[in-house]
Formats: sequence, C-alpha cells, structure tokens
Amino acid sequence: GLLLRPSGSLIASTQDKPNQQDVVFFEKNGLLHGHFTLPFLKDEVKVNDLLWNADSAVLAVWLEDLQTEEKSTLKSYVQLWTVGNYHWYLKQSLPFSSCGKSKIVSLMWDPVAPYRLHVLCQGWHYLYYDWHWTTDRSLGDNLSDMANVAVVDGNRVLVTVFQQSVVPPPMCTYRLLLPHPVNQVMFSAHPTESNNLAVLDASNQISVYKCGDSPSVDPTVKLGAVGGNGFKISLRTPHLEKRYKIQLENSEEEEVNPLTLSLLTWVQEDIFLAVSHSHSSPQSVLHHLTVAPSETDDELGQLNVSSSVTVDGIIISLCCNSKSKSVALQMAGGQILKYLWESPSPAVEPWKNPGGFPVRFPYPCTQMELAMIGGEECVLGLTDRCRFFINDTEVASNVTSFAVYDEFLLLTTHSHTCLCFCLREASLKTLQAGLSSSHVPNGESLRKVERGSRIVTVVPQDTKLILQMPRGNLEVVHHRALVLAQIRKWLDKLMFKEAFECMRKLRINLNLIHDHNPKVFLENVDTFIRQIDSVNHINLFFTELKEEDVTKTMYPPPSTPTVQPSSDPDGKKVDLICNAMRAAMENINPHKYCLSILTSHVKKTTPELETVLQKVHELQGNAALVPDAVSAEEALKYLLLLVDVNELYDHSLGTYNFDLVLMVAEKSQKDPKEYLPFLNTLKKMETNYQRFTIDKYLKRYEKAIGHLSKCGPEYFPECLNLIKDKNLYNKALELYPPDSQQYKDISIAYGEHLLQEHLHEPAGLVFARCGAHEKALSAFLACGNWRQALCVAAQLELNKDQLASLGRTLAGKLVEQRKYSDAAAVLEQYAQDYEEAVLLLLEGAAWEEALRLVHKYNRPDIIETNVKPSILEAQKNYMAFLDSQSSIFSRHKNRLLVVRELKEQAQQVNLDDEAPHGQESDLFSETSSVMSGSDMSGRYSHSNSRISARSSKNRRKAERKKHSLKEGSPLEDLALLEALSEVVQSTEQLKDEISHILKMLFLFGFDEQGRELQKTFEDTLQLMERSIPEIWTLTPQQSSATPVLGPNSTANSIMASYQQQKTSVPVLDADLFIPPKINRRTQWKLSLLE
Repeated sequence: GLLLRPSGSLIASTQDKPNQQDVVFFEKNGLLHGHFTLPFLKDEVKVNDLLWNADSAVLAVWLEDLQTEEKSTLKSYVQLWTVGNYHWYLKQSLPFSSCGKSKIVSLMWDPVAPYRLHVLCQGWHYLYYDWHWTTDRSLGDNLSDMANVAVVDGNRVLVTVFQQSVVPPPMCTYRLLLPHPVNQVMFSAHPTESNNLAVLDASNQISVYKCGDSPSVDPTVKLGAVGGNGFKISLRTPHLEKRYKIQLENSEEEEVNPLTLSLLTWVQEDIFLAVSHSHSSPQSVLHHLTVAPSETDDELGQLNVSSSVTVDGIIISLCCNSKSKSVALQMAGGQILKYLWESPSPAVEPWKNPGGFPVRFPYPCTQMELAMIGGEECVLGLTDRCRFFINDTEVASNVTSFAVYDEFLLLTTHSHTCLCFCLREASLKTLQAGLSSSHVPNGESLRKVERGSRIVTVVPQDTKLILQMPRGNLEVVHHRALVLAQIRKWLDKLMFKEAFECMRKLRINLNLIHDHNPKVFLENVDTFIRQIDSVNHINLFFTELKEEDVTKTMYPPPSTPTVQPSSDPDGKKVDLICNAMRAAMENINPHKYCLSILTSHVKKTTPELETVLQKVHELQGNAALVPDAVSAEEALKYLLLLVDVNELYDHSLGTYNFDLVLMVAEKSQKDPKEYLPFLNTLKKMETNYQRFTIDKYLKRYEKAIGHLSKCGPEYFPECLNLIKDKNLYNKALELYPPDSQQYKDISIAYGEHLLQEHLHEPAGLVFARCGAHEKALSAFLACGNWRQALCVAAQLELNKDQLASLGRTLAGKLVEQRKYSDAAAVLEQYAQDYEEAVLLLLEGAAWEEALRLVHKYNRPDIIETNVKPSILEAQKNYMAFLDSQSSIFSRHKNRLLVVRELKEQAQQVNLDDEAPHGQESDLFSETSSVMSGSDMSGRYSHSNSRISARSSKNRRKAERKKHSLKEGSPLEDLALLEALSEVVQSTEQLKDEISHILKMLFLFGFDEQGRELQKTFEDTLQLMERSIPEIWTLTPQQSSATPVLGPNSTANSIMASYQQQKTSVPVLDADLFIPPKINRRTQWKLSLLE
C-alpha cells in the first residue's frame, strides 16, 4: 500500500528486495527519497499496514509472521520508527499473538494527541498507548560518571560517552547488541554506579551491563565511531553482567498486552521498580522487583516481585532522585505521589509542597525531575506544550527542554536562549523572575543558542553542555554560568592548573584567579607557580593583570561572597601580585623562571626598567656559570616585546652603564653614527658632569641638578639657569647649606619668580628668610601685610620720617581694602596722626575705637564736629536702606504669589501640552507692574557708611544672576525666590552694625532716632519672618514625593501632578527652595531704648 505523510512531503510504501524487505519513501514526483530495512529475513513477515502519526514524527509498521514449518506460534508485531539525522530508528516493538485473544484487529493513531496509539484485539480487548520523548542519560554528577547517553535503535542500544568524545548520532561511542528489539533503557540511580545500564527488550527480559573489568571481551559490545584502524582506545566499555527474566504472577495479562511493564527504574544494586496497569479497573500496580538468588549459574537469572502497591489512577511517569533516593509518581490527573520504597512495607503518600499541601500539576508533564531548590526537594515538570512547573506553580510557558545537574537547573526556551540557574540560593520567586520575558538576567545566566536547540546532557565536573538541533546534529557549548561555577570550585580546592587551562581555552579573564579570593591566592603563590610550571603561561598571567576587581565588574558572584577583600586596600593589586610571585619564583628556580621574573618587574604600575636592565646585564656576566640559564640575548629580545625599544634605550642610559646602553642600542633600529659619538663624548666627561648630562638628556632635571651641584662652584651659573628654567627652586634649596651664598642667590631667584606669579606674600617670606629685607619690604607692601612690612622695616633700621612715610603709604593701601581699623592703628602708632585715624574709624563705623582715641588725646571738640554728625548720618542711611529693603521684599513677594497662581492656571489649561514652558510664558506677560533692574537693587547708598559697599556688591550680583526677573520669563518664580532670599540675608547681616549704632545713639542722647531705628529694624525682621513660610512652601523633594495617585485623585489632578514633575526645577536650583535662616538668638536690641 501507499501512505502519504500528513505533512505532505513523502509517500511511504514497502518494497521486496532479493534478500530483504524495505520500507521506502517517494517524493510526490515518484523519485526515491530514503528507505530503511525491516529487521526480518526475506519472506519471514508481511506488512499489514503503515500508519503515520498526526505530526508525521512516527511511522507505525504493522507486520505479521508468515506460516513456515519451523514456527509453531505465529506472531504479529507493531513497530514504531522515527527518523533523526537521516537515519531511521526502531524505537518500540510490540509483539502480539496472531491468534486468540490478543490478535490485532485494528490499529490507528489518535487524530488529536499525536503520540497516542489505539489497538483493538480480537476478544474486544482495547489498548491505548501514550508515548513521549525522553533522553536516557546517566545521572551521576561526580567525576566517575562518563556522561553517557543511550539511544534505542531496534535490537541495538547506541551509547555515546560525552565525557570523552562528542559523536553526532546516528554514530556512537559503542553499541550493545541484544537478541530482541529494545523497548527501554535505564541507567542506575546509584551515585557511584551511574555508568551501569539495564535494558528491557520486547521479550520482557532485562539485560544488565556493568562498567568495570570484565574477565573476557564481551561480544555483544561493539565500538562505534571511536575505535578501529589501529587507534588505541582509552575507553572502558561495559560488559553484560547477566540477563534476567521477569516472573509475574498474572501471566494472562502479559499475553494481551506485550508491554506489561513500563517505567522501569533501577533504584539500587539489585532492586528495580516497574509499573503495570490493570485491565479491569483504572488502577496501576507498582512492582518491587528483586534479583532472585539462583543456586545454579544459569545464563538467565530471575527477577521476582517482592512486593506490589496498587494505586488508584494511571501512573504516567516515575522519577528517582539519585542523591536523596526519593521516588515520585505522576498520575494521569496530575497528582504527584511519593513512593516510600525503602520502608519495610512500601507505601504511597501525596507529595507535599513546603506549605504542606499536596502537589498537583495542572497539566500532565512529559518530563519530570526531582531537585533541591533552596533546601526543599521539589518536583519539576515540563508539558509537551512547553509549560514548566515547579511543584504546582507554573514558572514559565516557553521552555523547550530542561535538565538538572548538581545544583544547577538548565533550560532552553523558545526565544533561542539557554538559561542556567543555581538552585542552592534560588527560590520559586527568583526563578519566576529570572524566566519572565520582561526580566533580563545578568550576562552569566543567559546565553543565545541555535534555533530549536534542546539539552541532551551536561558533562559532570566539566563545563560542557551538549545540545541537539532539530535535525539531530549536536553542538557543545560552555555555558558561562557552568564555566564560572566550575572555575570557582577549582580555585577553592587550589586546583590552579585546571582552572588556568579552562580559563585560557574559554577566554575567561585570568584576573579571576586572584580576585576570586585574594588572600588565599597570595598565600598559595608557590602552589600556583609549581602547578602552572610553564614560563609562557606565567607570563600570560602577568600580561593580563589589571587593577580592576573582575568579581565586581565582569564576573559578579551569584551570591554575596563570604570572602573579604584583600587586607591591603592601599596596595596596588598588580604590584602585590608581581612582588609575591617574583619572590616565589626566585625561591623556586630563578634561572628557569628568569623571563617571568623580568615580566613581573615590567608589569608593575611604574615599570622597574632599571632593575630589569641590571638583571639582563648580570645574565651577560653569568652566562658561562649556569648551563640552563636564559642568555642575555634572549632576555633582551623578550623584553623588547613588552617595552618600546626607545624607552628601554633611555632607561639603559639612566643606569649610567655604557655596556648595557650598547647592548640595547644594537637591538634597536638606531643608527650607530647617531649614538656612538654621543656615548664617546659622555665617556670623556668627569663622572658627576657626565651623569648631569645624561639626566638632562633624559629630562630628569631634579637628578641633574643634584649631580651638577657636586661639580663645584664654577658650574653654579649653569645650575642656576637650569633651576630657573625648570622651576626647581624647592629641590635646589635642599642641595645647599642655608648660610651659603648659593642658597641666597637661589632664594632671591625664587622670590622674583613668585612676584612674577603675583604671589607677593610668599615672595616676601622667601626674601625675609634669606635676609633680602628691601625686596621683602616691597613684597609685603604690595600684598598689604602691614605688620610684616613694619617688622622688616625695623630690621632695615629706618629713621622716624621714613617710618612715618611708610605708615602713610600702608594706611592708604588699607583704606583701599576697606580695612579702616588697621589703617587707623598704623596712622596713630607710626605716623602719629591721630586726627586722621579718628576720621578713618568713623568712616569704618568703628565708633567706640574712635571715642577711645578722642579721649586718649583729650580732644572733646572732635565729638561735636565729627562724631555726632557721622552717627546721625549713618542712622539716616540705615533708615533709608531698611525702608527700601522692606518695600522690595513686599513687591517681590506679591509678584511671586501672582506668578504661582498663573502657573497653576496654565497647568490646568495646558494638560496635554508637552512643551515644558511653551504657552505659560505668554500668560505672564499680560500682567502689570513692570520693574527695572535698578529698582531691583534700589538701595540707598552713601559714602559715609559701609552700606554703600554692600549695595554695589549686590548690584554686581544681580547683574550676574542667571534667572531673569523680567515679567513673563520662564523661570521668573525662581528669580523672585533668589531675590527674596538675598534681601532676607542682607537684612539679617545688619544686626551687629545696628547693635553698635544703637549704643552710640543712646550715649549721645539721640533717643528719638535710636527708638525709630530699633523699631524700623524690628518691623522689617518680623515682616520677613512672617512671610518665609508663605514664600518657601515646598522643597523640590517634597513636591516630587507628594502622592499623585490615590482614592481622592481625579484624572485631571494626576495629569497635573505628572506635568508638574515634568516641568520641575533643574537640580542646580534646588538650593533656592531652602528658606533663608533668621537667627532669633542674636541679641541686637538695646533694652534702654524700649
């Protein structure tokens, strides 16, 4: 017959050939497109029917024995074939009897569930089988496990050992040949014997294969893709230990259902678990099979049912955790049960989640595993629709395959990524977050993989993850999370060699060797060097070193590290490592590790090139003494790879060793005509001058002047010129004794240099120290340090007139700097001009000091002529100033309230307008009250008071301000806040001055004026204090933190608040929102005037 594949690409049929029978495939145009041979002899069977399943993945072949003389009982067979990598595999073979109750009458695939097969037998026996794909992999996670994966192919089991070779199917490492077609393979769940496997075949026999030394070569084990052609195999293949026949009580059922036992699991050395299903009722029986002790040494052993447990419902999958020995069963309804197989009377109980509730998968899962998550044992399940469950929680809905290895969970997803999570610190929530599409996990846990990849296995204690593509070919990836976890384990066990090789091969930054645990690494540098041994590898390690801590940048650990950072935070990491490793290498074998020792000098933060060149020079001398030492030639050649040759040449000059210079120069590209004359000139010089010339050539000027200062006094002018040229005064002063003439010359040059830089006071100090008093005097005069100037003047022994003239000059300078009290002191003490001193004190508002001088020189007439008018004038100025301050303050405050109101209206109107200050600015310009810049700082000014200084300063400040007070400017509210703050601060600063003048007004009996000033000042301060809460309502932090959502908010209010945040203040102006302080504790009032 012909059978069209549902996916429409092929037509299947059968073909008789001279000595075999094939199933062949044609394309629609009739061309042959592949075939496979049925595992029977010619004319042994006939094909009754071919059936494709709904998704075209499985081809069922229904065969029947032909009558021959040898056969007493005839059988019919149902075979399930699948294709992978262009090879057809026979996956299941079900032998039925050709007569009696179990003769097949009808066979069909389910049209909806693609892997469900319906079988109807003669005695109205109806069977249906649900198949699913599974990967049979060995379950150990220690080094003894070979990462075996077994594939069923008719009466062969193809085993690939991934720890030793990655062989793509249909090839394999070795194959096991069995007498009957195989239906199931299982690896031992015993942790140390995970390479042993048992095979269940169509005749319900179990063949047990064990790895280990076999007395003879096993003929049923054939090497696959790895042996032959004279290659020596390092592989230990398994051997057939024994075959067992399973003895069941109810043998009638076996006749009807060829797959009596399913879900066979090998839990212990001689214990198997298997499930059979009852015909009469929807129940499953869980059998405990144990090896029966046999007296005779038969080829065929026996497995007896030691105990059985009946479970209501149909068991659809069973899994065992090799570490905890737990066994979980999944029922057709999704319930998970725990099978207590180790207890004296085996029993079944519901599997409880950490909350104590029974676990139930919402959908039946085709793959089920047990794993410890955060210390709790959980059931992991994956449905055929890619939904992934942990206990009864759906964690993701795009998982195509998963595997549990050691403490890791690896998953592949529909988005062509492979994720790896460490289960030790994980919880359901973190896994759910890690798998959600919105979350992008850190670079370590996620990597891209080829489209449609599925996990085959993980090689234990290694970094290899084997993936299979949809067509069947394999790919090995080293998942970063597995790699780093393995490297961390190796480093913790001080297995540096393994870690280094892995990191070098997989391009992991070698800094991790140190940064993983700096303290341990530095304590075990010896071990590190002895393990790595190779000079090239040690040099590679040095060249990759850098200051950054890669555990913080490139490879952050999955959990918080218990290891503290290295104890020396100031020490440079690279220098620490270089020093520690150099010491260790010099200790172990300085000749062998010579190049590495040189590298350790060069790689320091400031390369020690002189030391390196010195060592190369030593090598030249010791060449004959040590036979296996590196030659100086080699060492120099190697150095030139690390350091630029011109830099090396300069450093070799800096050693003042001409042999070394020549050695480096010969290796460089320099022309001998260029360097030989230079070296010859140098050789002829006196030693110190020669060194000076070299240092000057190398621009090492501090060393140069050191050498030149030893050459004698005739070279001093050259030295002084260099000092001036390169500004080396401080260094030069250390080279000469303080009482020498050279010291004085250098100091004078230094002082003049400072004067040019306009640093008059330091220049004066330098001149004064070396005794150049005239220069010191002019410097101190220039900077206005009158006390020092007068001290130097005393040392110069000036006469009385000269002192008086100097005093007047100084006073003039001090008045310019508004230091009236100092100027008055100089005039009174050195120029004996107390009248002028009193006038200056009055101008500086130092009333009490002025009175003291008036009474000291007994001139009461000055009080009437100067003091009283000055005090009254000052009182008027203060009154005018306070009046102006309060009017400006009120005007700005009112304007600010208007602006704020306008802004709020504008926000209501322009909720949809995205422009931050678009239409609002037009609204402001329609308002009245235009004010000019001069009004803004319109404070009363008079030369006879210190107020004039302040107002002019404020005017300058106003011009400098970046916010414009112009009406309608976008940030007018900020400009107003700034202006208000300045008004408050300038008023607050007047308290001292007002306090002094009030005392004077009282003293001279001007009570009226005193009270008037005191009252005005108090009113102004109160006005400001009352207004501050109105003006500075919110800080920017508060305004952004105000809740915008909530039960009382409307759509408009929410929009307004978001708009408000959008147009909020730039961070630079945040300090404008801090209200100015008015200090109430300052006592300025005079109680006598109240």
